[in-house]
Amino acid sequence: MVKKLQKLSADKNTGTQLAGTVKDSAQQIWLAGLGAFAKAQEEGGKVFETLVKEGLSIQRKTQSAAEEKISEATNRMTSLANDISAKATGKWDKLENIFEDRVAKALNALGVPSAKDIDALMARIDELNENVQKLSRKSAAPKAPAESAAKPAAKRTPSRKTVAR
Repeated sequence: MVKKLQKLSADKNTGTQLAGTVKDSAQQIWLAGLGAFAKAQEEGGKVFETLVKEGLSIQRKTQSAAEEKISEATNRMTSLANDISAKATGKWDKLENIFEDRVAKALNALGVPSAKDIDALMARIDELNENVQKLSRKSAAPKAPAESAAKPAAKRTPSRKTVAR
């Protein structure tokens, strides 16, 4: 198009030829634009759908990668939290044992019985109660009638059984 215009201006033709050539060029540019618009309209829907599919694919990949990174970070934080918790629990247990030992030593120095001492005393009291109950059952049991009939003249003296203390 430009070459045609240069040729016409080199020949120094009349202004009418130049005007006609410019008009033809403008007409061709207009038609080319309309053709491009029609082609874009025709294939635009297909291109748009293709772009949407590609965008969706990229979004899924990105989302998957982000979820993977979040999962890794969560696992690391959980692991660190468990480690810290285990260490803290161990330290608290040691501190608690030290405290209990010192309190027990202090109470022992003051003459306060320990839980073990009290448990041993309770067991001994239970054993003594059982022995007392057995002895009271034996002394409360009625004597057989044959014995009392066989020794009517004998004088009875009350007998006391001593309880071991």
